[in-house]
Amino acid sequence: MSLIETDEQRALREAVAALGKRYGRAYFTQVVADGKHTDELWAEAAKLGYLGVNLPEEYGGGGGGITELAVVLEELGAAGCPLLMLVVSPAICGTVIARFGTEEQKRQWLPGLADGSRKMAFGITEPDAGSNSHRITTTARRDPETGGWILNGRKVFISGVDIAEATLIVGRTEDARTGKLKPCLFIVPRDTPGFSRSPIDMELAAPEKQFELVLDDVRLPADALVGDEDAGLLQLFAGLNPERIMTAAFALGMARYALGRAVEYARDRQVWKVPVGAHQAIAHPLAQCHIDIELARLMMHKAAHLYDAGDDMGAGEAANMAKYAAGEAAVKTVDQAVHTLGGNGLTAEYGLASMITAARVARIAPVSREMILNFVSHQSLGLPKSY
Repeated sequence: MSLIETDEQRALREAVAALGKRYGRAYFTQVVADGKHTDELWAEAAKLGYLGVNLPEEYGGGGGGITELAVVLEELGAAGCPLLMLVVSPAICGTVIARFGTEEQKRQWLPGLADGSRKMAFGITEPDAGSNSHRITTTARRDPETGGWILNGRKVFISGVDIAEATLIVGRTEDARTGKLKPCLFIVPRDTPGFSRSPIDMELAAPEKQFELVLDDVRLPADALVGDEDAGLLQLFAGLNPERIMTAAFALGMARYALGRAVEYARDRQVWKVPVGAHQAIAHPLAQCHIDIELARLMMHKAAHLYDAGDDMGAGEAANMAKYAAGEAAVKTVDQAVHTLGGNGLTAEYGLASMITAARVARIAPVSREMILNFVSHQSLGLPKSY
């Protein structure tokens, strides 16, 4: 498998990098300080066709794949202004609807997701389920009066619900034959009665807010269901694999930005007779960070390639490993960047200290590194489960 980018992908990378440079970290930091959203960057990225680059052309997208969308997020992150909703709206929700939605759902949602005029959030995490999607308790039952659905449950740490027209909710329906609950996906418009949200106060500097959701007898029409209610985990992981790949892109962009600032400082900062970057105690850790980033990027490209080629099983393993490697690289690189700058690394002027918290997100979400190690140990290595 060739891991060399095509001319089109390289051109996309250069164009997005130029867009990110026009906004940069100062723009991102000011948006956060003002309690606003990155609306200007989102709108310009949409106008240039970057937001829906992975969605089908017949619905207004670019006809590419997760490979191209990961390029967009990585380069914006490397410029210091990542768009977290790229992970959620076009990558997860757009992919699921494009693959499994009805023709009406595709016409209703994909053009808006592609041109940025509409956003969709994704609700899977629950207070008691954590990383165990098999323990989801949000239930959906048929409404005997209308033939639609009634949803009840809670979700936590759901990004961007306040700026999304709808949320793709993961619920569970009961299999009449076995009595077992199985996952299904529902589109829940933001203002649906019984669907409420409350913000979660986070120690995280980001434009996108986190919410707890409550679904109290939320009534939906029959066509709110995305895909087949019997498909179960197949449809769910069609969205979760792109989520892991895009989280890797998010982490790698952050790591590249932090490394760039550290290298610039180490090259220019002179304490004795030479720049501090000439000393191996400074240079070698930064070189190791660069190696870690490049290795994680290769795995991310592999995962995206496998997913775009339709190899869901292969993509699952690679996406988990890419997310793991990128998360570790981000945490290590941000920490080393702050340490390279010393006291300056903790100042607002250099903008690195706030990234310490942000970098850890890639270790925790959307699935913890320990759960990825569990996946690799029993899925890839064939070791027995402990749970």
